[in-house]
Amino acid sequence: MRKLTALAIAALLLAVTSVQAQTYPAKPIRLIIPFPPGGTTDIVGRIVAEKLGKELGQPVIVENRGGGGGSIGAAAIAKAEPDGYTIGMATVSTHAVNPACNPKLGYDPVRDFMPITNVAHTPNVLTVGPKFPASDFKQFMTEVRNNPGKLSYATSGTCSILHMVGEQFKSATRTFVLHIPYRGSGPALNDLLGGQVDMMFDNLPSSISHIKAGKLRAIAIAWPKRLDAMPEVPTFKELGLPQVNDPAWYGFVAPPKTPAEIVSKLHHATVKVLGMPDVRDRMMANGAQAIGNTPAEYAAEIKLELEKMKDLVNRQGIKLDGA
Repeated sequence: MRKLTALAIAALLLAVTSVQAQTYPAKPIRLIIPFPPGGTTDIVGRIVAEKLGKELGQPVIVENRGGGGGSIGAAAIAKAEPDGYTIGMATVSTHAVNPACNPKLGYDPVRDFMPITNVAHTPNVLTVGPKFPASDFKQFMTEVRNNPGKLSYATSGTCSILHMVGEQFKSATRTFVLHIPYRGSGPALNDLLGGQVDMMFDNLPSSISHIKAGKLRAIAIAWPKRLDAMPEVPTFKELGLPQVNDPAWYGFVAPPKTPAEIVSKLHHATVKVLGMPDVRDRMMANGAQAIGNTPAEYAAEIKLELEKMKDLVNRQGIKLDGA
């Protein structure tokens, strides 16, 4: 009798889940972006959110929740109700670098999320302010080597992917530049533009408008080849620094135990949006490349990046403050 009751309850729950999936979405969806407005994660997320809401028939409302190199927002995604009405952005920072740096993070990047799709890849870029006395990489390196410990670089946070890019750069060039972490790329850019820091490792989308306006000078990019939009800027690989040449990625994830049917709906709708010419054009104009792979493929990417960052953190002895 007890066994039959348990089976009946399980069947009822399955039926309820099926009905929820069929009627989903019946209300607005919250998209948590684990960084402040103005950074690349925010730019990429908003480009997709606008069209995704129209595709699903319900608004996708962006909620920026910055701090902790993205870990605060990521934890909020992991702990949200698994009903499809809260999804979030995952990045190399939130799902590889932070977990590699901090074993007490409070979430597991593999176990505590359901991947939906990798939304975009973007180049990383090294920029300097207009007053920095270098117009190319050779001049830049002369300044860095002549001023060990006197120059500073900004990133979106300690143990963010951009911090790791900076550490990879310092290791590869055997130089020392002081790291200044911020609560996201937006605040870091403000200080770079204001001259409070000398240089910045950033994702291209959040810096490209300032580069085009002549407010920042791009020294090198992390991308397989030179960009058509900036043909004069060399890749790190060209400059003999292949270990600094990895791009960044941004994807959609859902809380654990979100019904597979809902994840599938979100995946198909997102991939359709990413295939729209105007979305791809907007991505490209902001320095990003639309992806749209399967949940399984994205899960494999997350695991691979996590292992890579664990290796880097161990080799460099990098540790998040207080970890």
